[in-house]
Amino acid sequence: MYISNEHGLSPATFIQSPGAHPLPFPLNAPGRLYFYRARNAIYHLFRALGFGARGDLVLVPDYHNTNEVLAIRAAGARIHFYRIGRNLEPDLEQLTKLVRTLTPRAVYVIHYFGWAQPMKDIVELCRERDTLLIEDCALALLSETAGRPLGTFGDFATFCLYKTLPVPNGGVLTRNTSELPELDRLRLRPPGARTVGGRTLELLLEWLRTRSEPAGQAAFAVKRGLGGALRRLRLDGIPFGDIGFDLANLDVRMSRVSMEVLKRLDYAAIRRQRRANFLLLRELLQGYATMFPRELEDGMCPYVFPILVRDKQAAVRKLSARGIAAQEFWNFGVPEARGAGFEDAQFLHDHILELPLHQDVTSDQVEYMASHIRSLEREL
Repeated sequence: MYISNEHGLSPATFIQSPGAHPLPFPLNAPGRLYFYRARNAIYHLFRALGFGARGDLVLVPDYHNTNEVLAIRAAGARIHFYRIGRNLEPDLEQLTKLVRTLTPRAVYVIHYFGWAQPMKDIVELCRERDTLLIEDCALALLSETAGRPLGTFGDFATFCLYKTLPVPNGGVLTRNTSELPELDRLRLRPPGARTVGGRTLELLLEWLRTRSEPAGQAAFAVKRGLGGALRRLRLDGIPFGDIGFDLANLDVRMSRVSMEVLKRLDYAAIRRQRRANFLLLRELLQGYATMFPRELEDGMCPYVFPILVRDKQAAVRKLSARGIAAQEFWNFGVPEARGAGFEDAQFLHDHILELPLHQDVTSDQVEYMASHIRSLEREL
């Protein structure tokens, strides 16, 4: 059995009627802009807010992916890190002290794995000091808390669509409380045909591979050959994947293919399947894996199933040998957020492993995954 670490794109999606399912937030937000990647949206947001011109300060979690920090810095902002505990929540006492003493212009909040941060407390703190609140919902698309979608609590929010949905690219920036004319004046160029076509084909092949691994592997081999031919022809292409913060392609918008796919997805079904997979895997792994003790609130849409392991690289190898495409999660932050004072963030970087539970994962695959993790309990 093979369990992919990402969802695939079913060919049947393209024959679905557009508009059959209501669009969720942020896809229905009035003040939204689409970018090729969410990190590009972060950069343009901080530029439009004038952080670079004034050297304004933003408080950022010390547990982060790196790309968002690089985007904020590239826009010219100054950064001070606040502590995220091993429970993946901010140290509110420290954050409150930093807001009151450093008077930052903005607080940047990351919702990890689809779980909400304590937004009531953070919103009240930011209002008290007239501080901008920016939500990073890259891992929290389709999640809600207190009856509201994540991304609606702050002044601005960014989302990464392709982490949760089967689209070849796409990031969204929402403006919840104020207009930014600088953003409206942006002129974004479309991604090239090779970039969009190649990634779309990968998603289609991933869907095939989850249903027939031999057929999928053969198709991927053909795709790699075609990709090499296109590179030799020097056709246009924007690198995809974990490539860091790409300064050369900041002015690229989301593709039309992504837009067409978004019109045809059943978002309620995606949320239901991810939640069902999470709950079943948690039930099956009770007592066999170190899991985060947080409950799955109503409305939350989990991104992955995080567990703690001793050695992430070794765990990935062992699970991969059994057809389970687990992934190491956020191995590093920026150098300034490591070492003394950042022990909790380093612990999270060192030990969090993500297990797939996306909408293409079936209950049989969840049971298969759980059985092998239980058998490897002492080795993980």
